[in-house]
Amino acid sequence: MDRKNGEELARFARARFSRRQVLQGAAVAAGTSLTARAGAARSARSRAFRAFSPGAVTAARRVLKQSGDSAEAAVAAANALDAKPTELFVVWEAALQAQDPLLFSGPKWEELTGIKITVIEKPFTELYSSQITEHIAGTGGHDVLAVVPAWQADFVGQGIVEPLDPFIEQYMNPEDLDDFHPLYRDLMNYGGQTYGLFDDGDTIILYYRRDLFEDAANNDAFKAKYGRDLAPPKTWSEYDEAQAFFTETMAPEVYGGASQRVIGGLHGWFMEEYRNKGGIFFDPATMDALVGGEAGLATLNRMIASNATMPPGVEEYDFIKVLSDWMAGKLAMIGGTWPPIGRWSEGTTAEQLAWVPETQVAGKVGYSVMPEGHSAHNGGFMLGVAAASKNKEAAYLFAQWANSPAISLQRCMLPYALRDPYRLSHYASTEYRGRWEHAGEYLDTLQAAADGALLDLIIPGSADYHNAIDQAVTGAMAGADPQESLDGCATAWDGITDRLGRESQKAAYGEYVKLAGAYPGE
Repeated sequence: MDRKNGEELARFARARFSRRQVLQGAAVAAGTSLTARAGAARSARSRAFRAFSPGAVTAARRVLKQSGDSAEAAVAAANALDAKPTELFVVWEAALQAQDPLLFSGPKWEELTGIKITVIEKPFTELYSSQITEHIAGTGGHDVLAVVPAWQADFVGQGIVEPLDPFIEQYMNPEDLDDFHPLYRDLMNYGGQTYGLFDDGDTIILYYRRDLFEDAANNDAFKAKYGRDLAPPKTWSEYDEAQAFFTETMAPEVYGGASQRVIGGLHGWFMEEYRNKGGIFFDPATMDALVGGEAGLATLNRMIASNATMPPGVEEYDFIKVLSDWMAGKLAMIGGTWPPIGRWSEGTTAEQLAWVPETQVAGKVGYSVMPEGHSAHNGGFMLGVAAASKNKEAAYLFAQWANSPAISLQRCMLPYALRDPYRLSHYASTEYRGRWEHAGEYLDTLQAAADGALLDLIIPGSADYHNAIDQAVTGAMAGADPQESLDGCATAWDGITDRLGRESQKAAYGEYVKLAGAYPGE
């Protein structure tokens, strides 16, 4: 890999590492009382946008009656606005994510409407704070916002985002709302109002080498040892058996699997497995931390034992190291990661992805929901309208057009951008399913993962709670007693809860557990 591509690789790694850190920091900043936030939501309803352009509404309704196409309706409405702006300022994550509005959706919208899209690129670490800063400044410099679900409570509470229900009622085919996967549709809502159009499905899945799993000799040897056929793992016990088998028979050329193990994101893997094992974060009556119990110890002990059959030094593996080993054909499985790896595994010639290691696994990749049946939902974006925008109607129409079933499908299939499927029509698309031999299985797996996805812990102080888990897990992996590590984590959690206010945290947690995906089956 040349120096330039190595630098791009490192930049992508930093963005992925920082993504969870910013999500956590957002939750800390979002620590206003639930009462205050509920009041803000009621205030938003009272100030709902009503100054629609009659000509734009008429044009949109004409199209919707004729074709039902929300993208065409948005274009027709934009061209009929009473005060049509010449430019919209759209906030987007920098680097690969921004290639979409820079090279595809921005130029296409300008071609269709004459409205130029100026992309305000921000590193993920600055997206949250920069949008708040701009709102406080009140210059109207943002029109379309990049909203992560974990930020929504704070953005609503501070009046940063415009409620979208009045716009949806005027301009969108209501069937488009039913096209969102239920997980993502529900995340668009806060306090009974819609504040964003979900735009990026980030659900973790497991990857495995189908050529190795389907090899008859491998199956015979595995069955002789474990008494069952070699198959994609449904439980962590099955995962560890398959991982051990391939490491014992193929290392050092190929190891059975690898997972991210560096501090800063490790808690995501622990929290997913912990809940799949029946673990609950807090006693809902007292807010006492429960991570030191049986489910926590079982999770931590298994993770530590699993490291023994991963590559040497796996304790230092981050997203990029896992990606590099996988693309080089050195792993039989990845114990969970983001959707783009599924596409990149098939190879890409896009200039923007020259830094991605050349694939040695094209046509050999299989996909599965994470062991125990529930994957983690990690991140994602929504498109929102800035409450301080001077062009709210036009901003919404761009968001509706870009987010519509037809246009969003094209955006999800761009080889150089990072938007992942989130609509039911994305998963069902015959065009997407024809992109490579096993693309249909990939899309089916993403949909199944979203069906039962587990959400991040989204309450005030989540950064500190997550960091305490990181410290406990990495400490135990370095040799500390696992139970003592978890007891220390529970003590730290209780301290965080007391510092932020036990009663207010209890109320926030009570709201969190109402979300589908807070716990399996909830």
